[in-house]
Amino acid sequence: MPANDRAGIRIKQPGTEAERQAVAATCVAKLELSMPCVIDGLDNKVGETYSGWPDRLYLIDKTGTIAYKSGPGPAGFKVDELAARLKALLGK
Repeated sequence: MPANDRAGIRIKQPGTEAERQAVAATCVAKLELSMPCVIDGLDNKVGETYSGWPDRLYLIDKTGTIAYKSGPGPAGFKVDELAARLKALLGK
C-alpha cells in the first residue's frame, strides 16, 4: 500500500499461518498493543464475513454474538446507536 511505502513498512504477504502469526506478533510488539489480538486464517474468511475493511465498530455480547455493527467508518460510525445498543444489553 502506498501509505505503508511512505512509512517505510514493507512486509511480504504471508504464505503460511506461521508467517502470518509472526507478522502479527511483530505488529503487536512494535505498536505496544495491550489488548487481545487475533489473526484471520489464510483464507481471510473472517474478514470477508464481517467486513472489517474499511474500519467498522462492533459490539460483541457476552455470548460472542455480534450485537451491533456500524457502517463503514469513520462516516458510518454512529456513536449514539452503539451507545443505545450497549445500554440495551446492560439493561439500562
